[in-house]
Amino acid sequence: MRTRLIDSATRLLRLALPSLLLVAVPIAAQAPQTLLPTAPAVPHAGAGQTVASATPAGAPELTKADVDSWLDGLVPYGLDTGDIAGAVVVVVKDGKVLTQRGYGYADMKTRAPIDPANTLFRPGSISKLFTWTAVMQQVQAGKLDLDRDVNDYIDFRIPPAFGKPITLRNLMTHTGGFEETAKYLIATKVSDNRPLDAALKRSVPTRIYEPGSTASYSNYGASLAGYIVQRVSGEPFEAYIQHHIFALLGMTQSTFAQPLPAALGAKLSKGYAVASGDPQPFEIIPMSPAGALSATGTDMAKFMIAHLSASNPLLDAKTSQLMYTTANTPIPGMPGMALGFYHEDRNGLNIIGHGGDTDWFHSDLHLYRDKGVGLYLSFNSGGKEGAAHVLRERMFDSFTDRYFPHADAALPTLATAAEHGRALAGHYVSSRGSVTNWLRIVNLIGQAEVTVNDDNTITVSALTNAAGVPKRWRETAPWQWQEVGGEDRLGAMVKDGKVTAFAPRGFAPIILFVPASTGMNAGWIIPLLLAALAVMFVTALSWPIVALARRRFGYRPTIAGRPLLLYRTTAITAWLMLIVAGGWMGMIAALSSDVANFDGRLDIWMRLLQLLSLAAIVGTALAVWNVRVIASGPERRRLAIARAVLVALSAVFLVWMMFDMRTLTPSLNF
Repeated sequence: MRTRLIDSATRLLRLALPSLLLVAVPIAAQAPQTLLPTAPAVPHAGAGQTVASATPAGAPELTKADVDSWLDGLVPYGLDTGDIAGAVVVVVKDGKVLTQRGYGYADMKTRAPIDPANTLFRPGSISKLFTWTAVMQQVQAGKLDLDRDVNDYIDFRIPPAFGKPITLRNLMTHTGGFEETAKYLIATKVSDNRPLDAALKRSVPTRIYEPGSTASYSNYGASLAGYIVQRVSGEPFEAYIQHHIFALLGMTQSTFAQPLPAALGAKLSKGYAVASGDPQPFEIIPMSPAGALSATGTDMAKFMIAHLSASNPLLDAKTSQLMYTTANTPIPGMPGMALGFYHEDRNGLNIIGHGGDTDWFHSDLHLYRDKGVGLYLSFNSGGKEGAAHVLRERMFDSFTDRYFPHADAALPTLATAAEHGRALAGHYVSSRGSVTNWLRIVNLIGQAEVTVNDDNTITVSALTNAAGVPKRWRETAPWQWQEVGGEDRLGAMVKDGKVTAFAPRGFAPIILFVPASTGMNAGWIIPLLLAALAVMFVTALSWPIVALARRRFGYRPTIAGRPLLLYRTTAITAWLMLIVAGGWMGMIAALSSDVANFDGRLDIWMRLLQLLSLAAIVGTALAVWNVRVIASGPERRRLAIARAVLVALSAVFLVWMMFDMRTLTPSLNF
C-alpha cells in the first residue's frame, strides 16, 4: 500500500515537471519516467577483467541514400503513432550536409510541410552551446578567465557562500551550486520579456552546493554566462551571437530575438503538446542565453560543421580542444562534462552533444568527433505520453549502432552485487532541485527509490523503459551497473563505504541522484502525510454529518461553552488543512497546465494559501489545547481523548510540513 501511495503522488509530479524544468536539458532533465539516458558507453571492465570488442562486419555505409531510407522508414511511423506534428532531421559528414529531412507539418491546420531550410524550430537548451561558444571566444580573446570569480565581470553581486567564488568553469560544467528556480523562466506576453540584466537581477537563486562539488544543471548559470559575454564584449547578447556566430557561419535563418523579426516569424513552426491538439503560444525565454534560439535545420548543420571542423571558424584549435575535453566527471566510470558540451561517448567513440526542451519543442544535437559526423533532430510536439522523448532517444541509439556498430563481451555479475545493492538501496532526490522555496515539494513527491531484487539486481523507480516498466540493473564492475537486456549503464559515487550519489549514463554529467535526508525521505513522510490528511478529512466531514444527524433526530448535545468552541475550531482547522494541501497541489497543476502561469500571476493565490496556513497554525494550537480540555474534563472518555490526540498530532505534523516544504517563506519567488 505504501508503494502505491507514493506512486500516486509521483504520478502527479510527473504531470508537473515537464513545465517546471523546461528549457533545461535534454530529456535527462525532465520528468523521471521520461529520463531515458541518451549517452550509452562501452561497459567498464572490473579489476582483472578485459572487454573484448570489435566492429561487426557488414554495417551499412553512412550515405545519403541509406540514411534517407532509414529515416523514411522510422520517423513517419513515430510521428503517426506518437501524435507528433512534425520533425526535422539533419546529418552532416566531412564538412558537408549529408541529408536534411522534414517530416510532418509545421502547422496542422494549414498542413504546411516542414522545410529544413526554411522552417524554424525552437531547440531549447541547445541554445546554450551558442552561449558557451561565445564564452570561449572571449576566453580566446583574453577578456575572460575561466577560473576567475564571476562577480568580477558583472554589475551586481552573487552572494557569498561556502567560502568559494563561482567561476565560469563552474557555470560551464553546471557545478555553480545554484538551486532550481522556475518563476519567470518562461512567458507568453511580450511585455514580460525583460532585458537580460533585469531578468538575472530579479532573483538570484540560493547557492545550495559548494562550487565545483555537485553537478546540478542550471539555466540561471548559463544565462549569467551569457550576460558576462554581453558585459565584456559591449554588445547585447543577442547582437553578439548574431555578429560573432550567425554571421560568421552564414546562419541567416536563426535568431535569439524575442519575438522573432517578422521575416523569420512567418517561418516558425507552430508548437504543440500533441498534434491532435491546438497550437500553443510562442514561448518567450527572458533568460535568453539558456534557451531562446530559433533556427532552421540547415542553419544548425552549419553550427555542427563548424564544431566538427579542424579549422573551426569560431574558435582556434587550442580553444576548441579545451572546450571539448572532459572538465568534470561527477560519477567515476560515467560520461563527463566538457565545457558546455556533455559527453555521450559510446561504441568506442568520442561523442559530445546537448539536448533541449521547451514546453512544445524537443531536440538533440550529437557530434561524433572521431567520425566528422553530426546528427541534429527536433520535434515540434511532445506527443502522446512523451513520445517525442522516446523517439529521439531511439533515433540516437539506432543511428549510432547502425553506422558505428561495436560489439562488447558480456561481463558477469559481480559477487558484490547483493552487498553493493543494499548499500545503494533507499530514497534519492535530484541534485537539480529547490531547497529554499515551495518547489521543494517536487523533490519530495518525485523521489527515486532504489530497491534490491531477489536476483541481486537493482531497480530504480524513476528509470523506466519505453513501456514505463522500471529497468533492472546488474553490477558488472565495482559500483557500476549494466541494464539487464539493454545497453544503459548506471554508476555510483562512494565515500567511506556510503553511497553519496548515483546517476545513469545520460544524467551523469549534469544531474545526480543524492540520498534524501531524513527530513526529506518520502519513504516515511508521504505515508504519514496521507494518513494525516485522512484524519483531517474525517474530522472535517464529521462536523456537517453530526450536525445533520442532530437536526434529523432532534438530539441536543450536552457539550457547550469552551469545549463546544474548541470542537468547532478543530473542525474548521481540518477544513483549512485540506484546503491548503489541495491548494498547493493545485499550484503545481496550474504550472503544468499553462506556461503563462510562470509569469507571477499565481502570487495572489500563494499569499492566500499562506494566510490560510497561518490560520491553520492557530487552529492547530487550539486543537492541542482541546486535548488538554477533554483530558481534564469531568467525563474523560478514552475514545474522545484518543480522537482529540490523533487530530492534534495530525495537525502538528501538517504544520511541520508547511515549514519544512518552505510554503511559508516571505518571498514569492520559486
